[in-house]
Amino acid sequence: MENRFENRFAELQKKGEGAFLPFVTLCDPDYETSLKILKALIKGGADALELGFPFSDPCADGPVIQNADKRALNSGATTDDFFNLIREIRKENDSIPVSILVYANVVVARGINKFFHDAHEAGIDGVLIPDIPCNMLHTCEDFEKCARDNGVHTVLIAPPNADEATLEEIAKHSKGYTYVLSRFGITGTENTFGKPVKVINRIKELNGATPVLGFGISTPEHVKQALETGAKGAIAGSACVKIVEKNLNNVPKMLDELEAYVHSMKEATRA
Repeated sequence: MENRFENRFAELQKKGEGAFLPFVTLCDPDYETSLKILKALIKGGADALELGFPFSDPCADGPVIQNADKRALNSGATTDDFFNLIREIRKENDSIPVSILVYANVVVARGINKFFHDAHEAGIDGVLIPDIPCNMLHTCEDFEKCARDNGVHTVLIAPPNADEATLEEIAKHSKGYTYVLSRFGITGTENTFGKPVKVINRIKELNGATPVLGFGISTPEHVKQALETGAKGAIAGSACVKIVEKNLNNVPKMLDELEAYVHSMKEATRA
C-alpha cells in the first residue's frame, strides 16, 4: 500500500531536514473553525498532521487536550464529522501524511472493520490507538488485520522503558512511523522533556518504522533536541491546542498564531 509517511520522510532526508508534526483535536472548537485550523497548520509548513478524534475519557492526555475534546464534543461533533474534515483537507492536499489518535471505544463503537474502511476512504494513512498495548493490537479483535485489509497503517507507541521484547514487537507491527515517548505520563508541555536515545537507536537497528518523538515538545529548541536524539521528527500537541484555547474569541488571531508557531517549529528541523 502507499505510504505517505515513508515518502515524506525520504523527501526530508534528501533535504537534510527533520519532520514537524503538529497535533490538534478535530472539531475543536467546532467543525468550521477546525477546518480553518487544519489549513493554517499546512500553510505554516507542517510536514504531516496528527489529529485527535475527541473522546469523553482520553486517558493518555492531559488537561489541555481533555478540554479540547470536551469543546469538540459539546459542539455536537460526531465521528462522521471527524472523517469529513479529513476528506475536505484531502481535496486540497493529497500528499501530506495524516495520522489520527483515537481511543479503542470509538473504533469499536463504529465497528472495527467499518472504522478502518472509513479511515481509508477519508484519506487517513495511520491510526494510533493509545489504550491498546502493542502486544494486544494484533490479537485483541484483530485491529491490525482490519487496518491492513483496509489499507491503513497501525502506528504504535514506544515508551522510554520498553524492554527488548516490546521493542521487537513495535518494530514488527508499527507502520508509517513509530511514536516514541520522550517521557512517562500524559500529554502536556509543562513536564520534563526526555531523550530516549537507546529506544530510538534500537528501533532503527530493528528496521522499525521511522521514530518520531513526542510528549513535552513545545519549543523550537525541543525540536532540535529531538532530532539530536536520532529521531527523524517531532510532534507537538498541547502547545498547538493551547493556541486554540487562548484565542477562542478571536479566530483570525488564532489562525495567525498557529501558522507562525508551526513555521517556527518547522524552521528548527532545518538547523
